Amino acid sequence: MPTLPPDRARNSGHDPHQLREVAVSFGSEAERYDRARPRYPDAMVRRIVAGSPGPDVLDVGCGTGIAARQFQAADCAVLGVEPDARMADLARQYGVEVDVATFEAWDPVGRAFDAVVAGQAWHWIDPVAGAAKAAQVLRPAGRLAAFWNAFQLPPEVAEAVSVVCRRVMPDAPFDFQAMPKRALGGYEVLFGRAADGIRELGGFSDPEQWRFDWEWSYTRDAWLDQMPTQGAFTRLPPDKLAAVLEGVGAAVDAMGGSFTMRYTTVVVTAVRTRGPAESD
Repeated sequence: MPTLPPDRARNSGHDPHQLREVAVSFGSEAERYDRARPRYPDAMVRRIVAGSPGPDVLDVGCGTGIAARQFQAADCAVLGVEPDARMADLARQYGVEVDVATFEAWDPVGRAFDAVVAGQAWHWIDPVAGAAKAAQVLRPAGRLAAFWNAFQLPPEVAEAVSVVCRRVMPDAPFDFQAMPKRALGGYEVLFGRAADGIRELGGFSDPEQWRFDWEWSYTRDAWLDQMPTQGAFTRLPPDKLAAVLEGVGAAVDAMGGSFTMRYTTVVVTAVRTRGPAESD
């Protein structure tokens, strides 16, 4: 499941996990989402696996199974939990076992895991209830790891997105004007909520942040394919979406038809210091 634009989280008056209508809006473009969304650094996957006591992984908000398949490739046994049946169906087609449920309401039926991970998804979950469910299913010394891909558009593309979105979507609850200046700092509210939920629950080590910097080259068509999968655009009427994509596409064309995106993948992680029987 994808990241809610941080400005929505900050300005809407709601925590992201209360915006369920956005959280379940991505399944209408499940195949595009799986095709266009960025993957995660292999170094991140290896570090999470190395820091966990075994290979059994629970992927929370697994979406189409992007992260799950990366953990499978690292010799992990992965179960996904996903609230959108359309996303779950596609994940199953790619070989990921998935239970359809919100994480807070999901019944683990006595199953236990060595790691609970969540890619682009933990902000859709109540941070304390989510930490509590993770604590319930983690084995002793099991690891909770929530991670996000934070991106920084090149200034020319960011400015084009900002201008066209303010024109086409003047009443949208997103601060598009801040986009050209927003980088990793715009996501700090998500990282902070995740860490605070873990600390409030107790029974975990103090949360850490791991950071992985990387780059990816996009053609015009590849970027325009990804944009409709982002939270600001998933419920936009087709005519308005077309106007946004036209304006952004023109800006990328003016740059030569491609650009390099800078990504920072941030992991908020902690180790379970008490087993389920010892929970508060």
